[in-house]
Amino acid sequence: MEGILAEIVAKYNYWLYVVLMMIGFYAMIGKRNLVKKLLGMNIFQTAIILFFVSTGVKRGGGIPILDKYKVLEHGVDVAQVVNPLPHVLMLTAIVVAVSITGVALAILQRIYREYGTLEEDEILEKVGE
Repeated sequence: MEGILAEIVAKYNYWLYVVLMMIGFYAMIGKRNLVKKLLGMNIFQTAIILFFVSTGVKRGGGIPILDKYKVLEHGVDVAQVVNPLPHVLMLTAIVVAVSITGVALAILQRIYREYGTLEEDEILEKVGE
């Protein structure tokens, strides 16, 4: 039992990301207000970004900027260098998430002007009429 508890405590950040993902997922599926759904999507996206960034972390790892003269003399020890790819990809994901949020808010504003509400059930009733 101690081994399992130690493993859970050692990976607490992953458990936090899973909780954040489930909060966002619940908001997207369980709520009827479109703004709440959008906020849930943002929480879900943030949890995924945090997860990927944390997978790129290496304790004691150096930055991936190398001096070409030292590389020629000694070579590169990849165990001592952090992989920058997850971080770079998540920067792109952050830009996409902000763009999606902006467009979604503009669409929600238009929906509110058209139907006078952002409640999914009321909008579907008005569309059906």
